[in-house]
Amino acid sequence: MNAPWMKLLFAFLFVNVLAACATSPTGRTQLVFMPDAEVNSMGLQAFDTLKRENKISHNAKNNRFVSCVASAITREVEGEWEVVVFEDQSLNAFALPGGKIGVHTGLLDLVDNQDQLATVIGHEVGHVMARHSNERLSQQTGTNLGISLIQAVTAPESALGQTAIGLLGVGAQYGIIMPYSRLQESEADMIGLDLMAKAGFNPSESIKLWQKMEQASQGAQPVEFLSTHPSHASRIQNLQAYLPKTQQLQQQANAAGKNPHCTK
Repeated sequence: MNAPWMKLLFAFLFVNVLAACATSPTGRTQLVFMPDAEVNSMGLQAFDTLKRENKISHNAKNNRFVSCVASAITREVEGEWEVVVFEDQSLNAFALPGGKIGVHTGLLDLVDNQDQLATVIGHEVGHVMARHSNERLSQQTGTNLGISLIQAVTAPESALGQTAIGLLGVGAQYGIIMPYSRLQESEADMIGLDLMAKAGFNPSESIKLWQKMEQASQGAQPVEFLSTHPSHASRIQNLQAYLPKTQQLQQQANAAGKNPHCTK
């Protein structure tokens, strides 16, 4: 290849790399190739599949509690969000691109109050805000295969469907677990703390929540949430270091009249 063509090729590649660069809410540079509309479409299809194939809880008290907490959190971000409580004793919750949140009844049995549930929901919404699903899809598949994954997400029992569901951040129900990276987990923790504090929740309860999750994981049954969202020894230490900032955010939110009263 002659020099002019080489220059054109490098220029083309450089422009495409720049086009794929994005910045997360924490200021981290990301490489994302998938159009957000397509990733959102995958989230919508995956959520429809989950609702069709898993039992939905109609317990009025549980639904009011979850809706109260989730509504307070999602008011701090853009878009409309659908929230569903699933009858499942695993300690799990998830959020999907396209504005979908799922909470398992097992998690509701574990948490003591609204602030601990807000910790989990804020964390999951943090993954969506940081476009972690898009980042994972871009890193592992590229755009062409991504188009196939959009279609495959409606068939989660298939190998390609399992990959798609797993990359979105949910999928243990179908036997596949794709943990987020340590960097993505830490980022979701920080975004989640900011969100819950801005909504008026007490961020210090996040420490108690993760301690309870760790204790629960010592039993005979593994904690699904910790399987799909790996817990690291430094997590609580990092949260404690970040608390002063979020406590100020909570005080500002409370002073502005944001005082959620979600009863378990």
